[in-house]
Amino acid sequence: MEETVIKDIKKSSCQLNKSHLRNLIGKSAAMEKVQQEILQVANCNANVLILGESGTGKEVVARSLHCLSDRRNKNFVPVNCGAIPPDLLESELFGHEKGAFTGAITSRQGRFSMAEGGTLFLDEIGEMPMAMQVKLLRVLEERVFERVGGTATINANVRIVAATNRNLEDMVKQGKFREDLFFRLDVFPIKLPALRDRIVDLPLLTNGLIKRLERTKHNSVRFSQNAIIAMSKYDWPGNVRELANLIERMSIKHPNALVDENQLPARISIDSSSTNKGLELKDLSNTEIQVDTNLSIDNTVPPVNLPVEGFDLKTYISNVEVKIIEEALNNSGGVIAHAAKTLGLRRTTLAEKMRKYHIEKRPEQAGYGSC
Repeated sequence: MEETVIKDIKKSSCQLNKSHLRNLIGKSAAMEKVQQEILQVANCNANVLILGESGTGKEVVARSLHCLSDRRNKNFVPVNCGAIPPDLLESELFGHEKGAFTGAITSRQGRFSMAEGGTLFLDEIGEMPMAMQVKLLRVLEERVFERVGGTATINANVRIVAATNRNLEDMVKQGKFREDLFFRLDVFPIKLPALRDRIVDLPLLTNGLIKRLERTKHNSVRFSQNAIIAMSKYDWPGNVRELANLIERMSIKHPNALVDENQLPARISIDSSSTNKGLELKDLSNTEIQVDTNLSIDNTVPPVNLPVEGFDLKTYISNVEVKIIEEALNNSGGVIAHAAKTLGLRRTTLAEKMRKYHIEKRPEQAGYGSC
């Protein structure tokens, strides 16, 4: 069981490739600020506290911090503090010795040990019980811990990234969160905006999530400009996660089709008709045209919706070629020969195209520990 957990953690450490910020989609001022803050603090060992509503992408930020740091070749270990029963959280974090409690038939290392040399992501830190907060504070201050039922002191070379959707300062005032722990975690806070507060990013986010859906679920869908405008007037209480779920649902109901406003869920249509906020048609004039780069075996190209004002075909085709090459390189772990085979090209031809488009050669990924 423990070996399976470690393997899953190592695999999760690899999934963010060298384009470390590509999953942080958005060109709004709020998202550019987040991206800049990530770049500022990523290569430090300072603790980071990520703040934001549920579904805003806090774990994506945490993974980006890990993969931009010197710890990238070690494990990124996520722990949801709100999903583990309070009486098991200490054992989950620090591990336990055989016989430490009923059911402890073998010794087991905890998440701190699994994250040794890497990053420990403590999600929903606001749900951590007060008794456990004291023990976490000691690790942050002294960088040592003991397993449950053990006496040996274990060093902790781990970077802590914590996240919460709660107001920890208010919890401190209410006596529900330790002030000293808050200050230890809040060395470098990163505030993630709600989707409704960066609605200008909606078209880019929609495109990016569709591309992810095409890669992972081999399914696709498109949205009309009227649908995007209606979606921009919705409040999105579930933020990016809710948007991703909507896109997947629409891809199941309307596979490879163009979804119009009247095909959206009623809650979005109702919300869009009751407010004047949101995007307008002029805001979508530069929205990227969607082309399915997850091509079928017969190279069939899906329909393309041209913008009414036209566009530069040569530039567009070049951009599509760059994206396909980058995707092939990502999927091949940076091995040019494998990427070339995927694309039906000679290795030298692909290398020439990479030089033409200034696509940097990826370090070949040798194992699970890399990003």
